[in-house]
Amino acid sequence: MRVPLSWLREYVDLPATETGRDVQAKLISAGLEVETVEQLGDGLKGPLVVGQVLTIEELEGFKKPIRFCTVNVGTANGTGEPQEIVCGARNFAVGDKVVVVLPGAELPGGFAIAARKTYGKTSHGMICSSDELGMGDDGTKGIIVLPPETEVGKDAIELLELVDEVLDIAVTANRGDCLSIRGVARETAIAYGLPLRDPALLDVPGPNAYGYPVQVSEPLGCDRFTARTVSGLSPEARSPIWLKRRLQKVGMRPISLAVDITNYVMMELGQPLHAYDRTLVQGTIGVRRATEGEEIVTLDGAKRKLHAEDLVITDDRGPIGLAGVMGGANTEIADHEEGEGTTDVVIEAAHFDAVSIARTARRHKLSSEASRRFERGVDPAAAAAAAQRTVDLLVLLAGGTADAGVTEVAAPNAPHTIAVPADHPDKVAGVEYGRETVVRRLQQVGCDVYGQDELIVTVPSWRPDLTEVNDLAEEVIRLEGYENLPSTLPKPPSGRGLTHRQRLHRRVGRALAGAGFVEAPNYPFIGKQVFDQLLLEADDPARRVVTLTNPLNDEEPALRTSLLPGLLGALRRNDGRGSHDLALFETGLVFLPRAEQKAAVSLPVDRRPTDEEIAELNAALPEQPRHVAAVLAGAREQAGWWGKGRPVDWADAIEAARAVAREAGVELVVRGGQYGPWHPGRCAELVVVAEGAETVVGHAGELHPRVVKAFGLPARTSAMELDLDALEAVGDDTPQAPSISTFPVATQDVALVVDKFVPHADVEAALRDGAGSLLEAIRLFDVYENAEQLGDGKKSLAYALRFRSADRTLTVDEASAARDAAVALAGERTGAVLRG
Repeated sequence: MRVPLSWLREYVDLPATETGRDVQAKLISAGLEVETVEQLGDGLKGPLVVGQVLTIEELEGFKKPIRFCTVNVGTANGTGEPQEIVCGARNFAVGDKVVVVLPGAELPGGFAIAARKTYGKTSHGMICSSDELGMGDDGTKGIIVLPPETEVGKDAIELLELVDEVLDIAVTANRGDCLSIRGVARETAIAYGLPLRDPALLDVPGPNAYGYPVQVSEPLGCDRFTARTVSGLSPEARSPIWLKRRLQKVGMRPISLAVDITNYVMMELGQPLHAYDRTLVQGTIGVRRATEGEEIVTLDGAKRKLHAEDLVITDDRGPIGLAGVMGGANTEIADHEEGEGTTDVVIEAAHFDAVSIARTARRHKLSSEASRRFERGVDPAAAAAAAQRTVDLLVLLAGGTADAGVTEVAAPNAPHTIAVPADHPDKVAGVEYGRETVVRRLQQVGCDVYGQDELIVTVPSWRPDLTEVNDLAEEVIRLEGYENLPSTLPKPPSGRGLTHRQRLHRRVGRALAGAGFVEAPNYPFIGKQVFDQLLLEADDPARRVVTLTNPLNDEEPALRTSLLPGLLGALRRNDGRGSHDLALFETGLVFLPRAEQKAAVSLPVDRRPTDEEIAELNAALPEQPRHVAAVLAGAREQAGWWGKGRPVDWADAIEAARAVAREAGVELVVRGGQYGPWHPGRCAELVVVAEGAETVVGHAGELHPRVVKAFGLPARTSAMELDLDALEAVGDDTPQAPSISTFPVATQDVALVVDKFVPHADVEAALRDGAGSLLEAIRLFDVYENAEQLGDGKKSLAYALRFRSADRTLTVDEASAARDAAVALAGERTGAVLRG
């Protein structure tokens, strides 16, 4: 909401020395978010005057139309002689009054004006447009043409109110009253402790039987409808300069007098209005729900198919407006330039249901100034005053006559009252305000307050957001100043700390960060096309997703079942911006729909939900296990004087998975696998064994080339993903003290020849089991393939076995016997034979 300081001063007698910055500080202290204070006319220096065009000479021979004009500026130029000016605009004629900036002046932006030769003529100044003066859009897209009665030589800076300060306020959804000058003026008056001249305090005639006929068939959607009629408007009447300038300052474009007046009153009082051409309205004006499939052409020229929940304004033909959103083109006010011009108008000032208007505006993707106000709450008691204000301005500015008839259809509505203990704000804030302060602050807001220890508070009609005791407490606290609240640290109960899951989550993050990975959290939303890019089978469980009812992005309407899409997108973006050596990780929830989807229960708000109700709600939610994933590309070790470096490969992804498993106290079984996005020959299946049963907890390795191409990734990108909750369930992360022996180690190396399809993990498991308790460690240090030496379809796996006893030094025979036993069992299980 843009609020000109000059307009604000009409309703609050601010000290003359107060600047926009001062008012901004006061309003921020009172709880309004004033984002900026715009200095209109900053850097503008005269002379800037009103001139009258005397002659226009068309200059030929140039690529664009150029005119050489003489302009009477009175004595503003010091000589009284006509001013010669070159201008390229075409929207003015001889005799028109225009705005002229003379040499020596300076326009906003540091643009100095001086006499200069151009197009073969000398131009002594410039004829100005609204953009050049920083006025905003006036709808002409050209030179400012002033009313004929404007005095020649008059100071245009004062005439056009070019110097002002405008407060730009970010109004929250609950403060619809501040989407008006009236509402901001009330807050300003409270902040300064000054009286408010309420512009809504007008003498309004009561309803009678002579008003325009109105039939409200949907009182729940429209609880108040006021209609007034004005006849005999002058079609030639134009909006005066002051009215246009105020609209421009609040960010609206002047259109025509009748429309400008309704917009002006809306910005002034916060009540949206609509003016109908009376000659185009046929019969009774009605308010009802639309019939499914009905159509209307709105003022923006779009044909819209209506929904059965839409609230519409009708006449005998059908819909003539989307209630509270936008009027229809079939009753639009006609401008004089477009034809005869409108002479008789019907003014609508109504109050509509906020939820209904919000849904209609979103359904039709049609947000308007009116809908913004209705969906945030409009003062229903201001409708009659707004209609009267509109009538008064039409009579004053357009020469119309107010008809005697007044229509007002209103549903019975009692004011909202709240019982609140007088010390409740004290308890909420931890500050002793006292009853007198509480009563005074609530009365300043507009509440009627009665009672002693328990206050009976009647909420004003313009504050529909005040619904319960804590809302009243908030009003007292914000007006007393949030900055005056004491800073008190909460006292946590003793014995509390991080949960086991939280500690594991942090350890995993530290371990991956220590391994050179950078955490890259992503939004949990995906599009279903990503599963095709990941090469998942049609029946893959990961394709079953939870779809959002109201997604932030139509292209990503579902919740993720894997962390990889977000991480791969982050890797692609960083690679595209010049960072080619990347190692990213993320820990986060994935969302898996349950086999039987239940509808979520609506929990009560007047009491704490029972354990059964909470359990029923949780049962309706999708399963949300925590995963960890990592992606790598580019160089894993940088090249330099120390060596050639090393590129990322599949083994780095597997090692990242092992690092995560170590933090969870789990020993991963790594074996060849094949799944979705990974390269079939470079994919490891990650398995944990618990109580003799194997569980696949993830995959790691190099991504499939088709996946790399689909996501636009660097070649040979590698990735891993693990179910962190599954690791936690089987792991034992109790810290283990290292066992340090005083006896030496005996090392035995073996090279075993096996078939190519035999996994290393199976061979290693057999060696471990065969070696027995003396085996301390085993490490694969070489893989060799040579058909001439080993035979077709064979490979050699070389292992280093470390044997040690806790109570003696092993002999060569003991170590050899353990080695031979390990080789024998490996041969029995996997067909391995000693090489050579």
